[in-house]
Amino acid sequence: MNKWKLLPHLAVKGILRNGRSYWPYVMAGTFSVFTFFVFSAIQDNDLTRTLPHSAYAWMMLVIGQVLLGIILMPFLYYAYSFLIRGRAGEIGLYSILGLEKRHIGIMLVCETALLYILVMAGGVIAGCVFSKLLFLILLKMSGLAVEAEFVFTRDAFVETAVFFGAVFGANLIYGLIRVGKARPVELLSGNKKGEKEPRWILLWGLLGLAFLGSGYATSIQSELDSRIFTDFFLAVFEVVLGTYLLFTSGSVLFLRALKRNRRFYYRPRNFITVSGMLYRMKKSAAGLSNICIFSTMVIITLVCTVSLYLGFDGITHFTTPYDVKARFTAGNPDYEEFENEISYLEEKYGIRALRADYLDKVSIDCLREKNALRISQPESRYADIYDVRLMTLENYERVEGAGKKLEEGQVLFYSSGKDWGYDTIDFMGEELQIVEELQEFYAWPRAGKTALGEGFTLIVKDDAQLERYVRIYAEQKGEPAEDIVDERACDVGVFLEGEDELKQDFISELTVWFQAQEGFVKYWDGLEARVNDRAMYGGLLFIGIIFGIIFFMCLLLIMYYKQISEGYEDQGSFAIMQKVGMSDKEIRGTIRRQIFLVFFLPLFGALMHTAAGMFMVEALLGTLNLYNDRLIAWSCAGVALVFAAVYGISYMVTARTYYRIVR
Repeated sequence: MNKWKLLPHLAVKGILRNGRSYWPYVMAGTFSVFTFFVFSAIQDNDLTRTLPHSAYAWMMLVIGQVLLGIILMPFLYYAYSFLIRGRAGEIGLYSILGLEKRHIGIMLVCETALLYILVMAGGVIAGCVFSKLLFLILLKMSGLAVEAEFVFTRDAFVETAVFFGAVFGANLIYGLIRVGKARPVELLSGNKKGEKEPRWILLWGLLGLAFLGSGYATSIQSELDSRIFTDFFLAVFEVVLGTYLLFTSGSVLFLRALKRNRRFYYRPRNFITVSGMLYRMKKSAAGLSNICIFSTMVIITLVCTVSLYLGFDGITHFTTPYDVKARFTAGNPDYEEFENEISYLEEKYGIRALRADYLDKVSIDCLREKNALRISQPESRYADIYDVRLMTLENYERVEGAGKKLEEGQVLFYSSGKDWGYDTIDFMGEELQIVEELQEFYAWPRAGKTALGEGFTLIVKDDAQLERYVRIYAEQKGEPAEDIVDERACDVGVFLEGEDELKQDFISELTVWFQAQEGFVKYWDGLEARVNDRAMYGGLLFIGIIFGIIFFMCLLLIMYYKQISEGYEDQGSFAIMQKVGMSDKEIRGTIRRQIFLVFFLPLFGALMHTAAGMFMVEALLGTLNLYNDRLIAWSCAGVALVFAAVYGISYMVTARTYYRIVR
């Protein structure tokens, strides 16, 4: 048979003969194509852009697709590198039997083309079948209309084909370079050749500890401020680099220490376990660090997803505590007229206003210096300026219904962020005593530990005291006090109980009444804002679930390839051990200990990374207005326990696969 006609046949036979390695790769590639195609199909569908409130969900899909591409490229490269290493001996044999490197190159081209066709066909077909279902799930999670016709666009097919064509092309180039640079003898013996231990191992170990410690410190000390995203990427980089260096060097140092312990090392079961792991620890360390990193990504992604799902009501309470809110100039509308209008609408629509708050206040901008509030300057940074609200005790008690007493020079104090931390306030040079630091104020929900968008509320004895403090502020600012007093505003907010349709009718009529009142400035529709929030957070939840599945798929495939490749490498070694008298029971024990160490070191590392990373996760979730630390902690504990259980099951399945290969 002509060599050129033989090459496609060899490509097909190579895939079928190495099915145990290739089929997981094909399945992973198919799933990758499927997820990418689904994102493209939903994103490029005109319906996604035209549905009301869908802009946030569409934006999340665009971001998700970019991140998906960034994740899939190195993952598919990593999986393909296993295939090439596994085929090294077979390719070396072809070279010895007479195939030139150009022939082997053509065979790899045929093989890559066949794999590309398989994964594209499988992924696109699955995408066509399930895209509409996933689209409806996205609409449901986003709170958008579900009565919609889903139509595929040509762009989705083209984007998917081009992206994966580039990925498979890059993998092919890697395979051609690897085969082209190696000699046939090296290919034949490549999997049997022991690895040299890395040089400067103590230095790399210390660097690994330094990077990991710095990454942990960055996460633990992180705060919700303008640097949070910079700190996040810095911490991720340091932890990833530190993990790789520690697994590469720390594992070898640990095994060396075991080897120097004669009582431990010179026992048959320990000797084989330690020497076998030392034999290939440099290569194994890369796999272990990847398993650790992907495990961490799975846990943190699921923690964020579960926390957002369970905490959505708390998020909407923080962003929109009222179903409708309006602003008026000071003294408008009349409080009794406002209450009468609410009572009339309650009776008309048969729903109850759980809150109808009337907030008469003055808002000023101040700089904070320890316990002092000072005049803000034009050159002051935005992050250093705080919104300070002044209101009377009478107004506060009308809102919160709490009986308090204040004397001149005394205030009630409320911070929507961190606790103030002092018993007094130096307000523009005048010392005010804090009678009580309030922990709750419905109108301005508490964000907790954040310094981002933090505001302070000072509740003073009466109108005379309020105007006095405003005049002190005006004098230091160099503005007429009347101008600032004239900026005194009244906010009214209503929170309703009942069905959304009745609420909307109630709000529509109340809004008309607002606009007819003297001093009306503007209003905010809380129901509308919640619909937009649900669209955005629903898109985030959808992406979080998809990404959690993708990360877990990557993790399982790396674990699988690692164990089958090492199983084939160890096959001959254990056969020799059996011939010299090692029992089946002893082989099982050695395998169990070796896999136990290999599997649970990454799990331990992932749990450590997660524990340190939760400080930063809490801060990042704060950017999405989720400040329930207790909910996040319980979500983390639950996800970690479930993940550890699934990870343990994967360990048992992999151990059996490894043992079958070795036998």
